[in-house]
Amino acid sequence: MVKDKKINFYISLLLIVAIVFIFIFNYLNYDPLYGYDAEAHYEYVEGFFALLVPNLSDQPSDEITSEFFSPPLPYAVPAIFSVVCKNTINVADEAKYCQKYYGKIIQLTNSLLYFLTLFFYLLTFKFITKEKLINLNVLLPISILAVNYRTFSMLRGEPYIIFINSILLFLLSKHLNKNFKVEKKDYLVFGILLGLIGLSRQWAFLLFPGYAYFLFLKNSIEIRKRVFKFLVYSFSIAFIICSWFYFKLFFEFGTFTAFNMAPSNFSLYNQPTDFYFINRDEILYLFTKPIRPYLNSFFGIIYSDLWGDYWGYFVFTSKYLDTGRNQLAIGDYLARVNLISLIPTIFIFIGILRSKFALKKTNLQKYQPFLSFIKLSALFTISGYFWFLIKFPVSDAIKATYLIQFFHLLTIPLIFYLSYLQQTNRKMYGFFITTLIFVFIHNFSAYLSHF
Repeated sequence: MVKDKKINFYISLLLIVAIVFIFIFNYLNYDPLYGYDAEAHYEYVEGFFALLVPNLSDQPSDEITSEFFSPPLPYAVPAIFSVVCKNTINVADEAKYCQKYYGKIIQLTNSLLYFLTLFFYLLTFKFITKEKLINLNVLLPISILAVNYRTFSMLRGEPYIIFINSILLFLLSKHLNKNFKVEKKDYLVFGILLGLIGLSRQWAFLLFPGYAYFLFLKNSIEIRKRVFKFLVYSFSIAFIICSWFYFKLFFEFGTFTAFNMAPSNFSLYNQPTDFYFINRDEILYLFTKPIRPYLNSFFGIIYSDLWGDYWGYFVFTSKYLDTGRNQLAIGDYLARVNLISLIPTIFIFIGILRSKFALKKTNLQKYQPFLSFIKLSALFTISGYFWFLIKFPVSDAIKATYLIQFFHLLTIPLIFYLSYLQQTNRKMYGFFITTLIFVFIHNFSAYLSHF
């Protein structure tokens, strides 16, 4: 057992080195200007203060950028660097000149957020399982998701959601362990983090309903009272921190949920039949040409975008096929990625189904509410996302990046299950870990930008 733990530790270090290489490679070879709706996001940076400082501009927010509805936190750092840059240079087009510099600042910031996210995941499971901090069971399931490296290379709010939520999960595990016997500073810290995540991207609000689950813990009335007090105080602080932005949207556009297109009436008929069901031809394309425009179903697109790059904004792009590396063969490679990625997909589902049993067998039963919260948060996230796609039925809104919090949540039950296997079934554990390492190596090129 001691020898196995040493091997896992050294493999973990190699994995960390590989992840560092991925981020360095993408930093050198990818420009956030190629990202999803990049022009609008960069317009947000340029108009950051005009958007948010009262009376600084008479121009309506939706004329400054089509991303006017997005919360401001992800744009703060590049906006500050943009101002500093413009005030220190004297060129004809200051905005365009400075973009290439604060674009790299965005990548450096997101890289830091990703590694801090991994740290808090490791810290959470160190606290829960009492294992060492460097834990392959945690690093491998999360790092195998290709959507991570694309999302954290772009100017977006989702990296902030993932980072802040990793801290929230760590704190939640500690509060749960103490049966929510918390101090005033705990209300403050948790509330501030909830407020900041609300200022990151609207998808974050899909994580909030799951917290109500803790009001129904069966332990005792006293614990439920503590939970109620904790949630009321924390969410009140969060409201104070982030509500101003949504009231701004309400006063300007008449709704707290303003968007850059008008919503449809909710009806399942808003989406065509092939959105809900994957047909035989599409299954064939899923494992032969999993790039646009070959797929139509939600499952086919989201699966291909999770493990590869369906829309072509990172691993490849239809705009620059003449200059990109290995782009003519990328469809065939991503087809193999989709096929091989059936393995971790199955493992994730096994983790979801068997993690409750795993907790019982590893004396971690008291964290059952934590696991249930994770599963509920994933359910609320996917349900809310489906509601969004039905209200705003545009095909290019099906992106794994928008659902990255969902995929991170799904890996957590697998982490619990791997910890269980490590203690009870070394052969099966070895099979799972060896297979996941093989998938990581095979899919490695899908983690790199080929622009």
